[in-house]
Amino acid sequence: MTLKRMVLQMGQGTDIRGADSTKAAERAVRDALWRNNLQIADALRQPRNSMNIHVTIGAPRPESIDKDAVAAVFPYGKVEVLCEEGGLEIATPGRDDSTLLAHAAVVVRMEVLDDIPASTNDGSTAR
Repeated sequence: MTLKRMVLQMGQGTDIRGADSTKAAERAVRDALWRNNLQIADALRQPRNSMNIHVTIGAPRPESIDKDAVAAVFPYGKVEVLCEEGGLEIATPGRDDSTLLAHAAVVVRMEVLDDIPASTNDGSTAR
């Protein structure tokens, strides 16, 4: 069995007034997830908890993000969260707050049989 990438999902989240990187990161993950209904585990006849989920968050002040809170957004799977500098912070004129934007990239990997051929760009399969 080989761990192979099955899905790449992207999302954006904001905290309009609080400049809370964790809140924006959670919303970015939800944005990525709510656009899809992943049935890969079911199609491969594997338990949903067998999904390996790697989340990369780009946000201002990445060290302030609560990785456990971001991981808790996922209903199942083995989740790893990496936070790095990115996103945007937009100051609110005349006030002591800002709008914060975070971006999320969610990669789902699953174990598959080694003998499943990879597809090529022309729709054929390669061995």
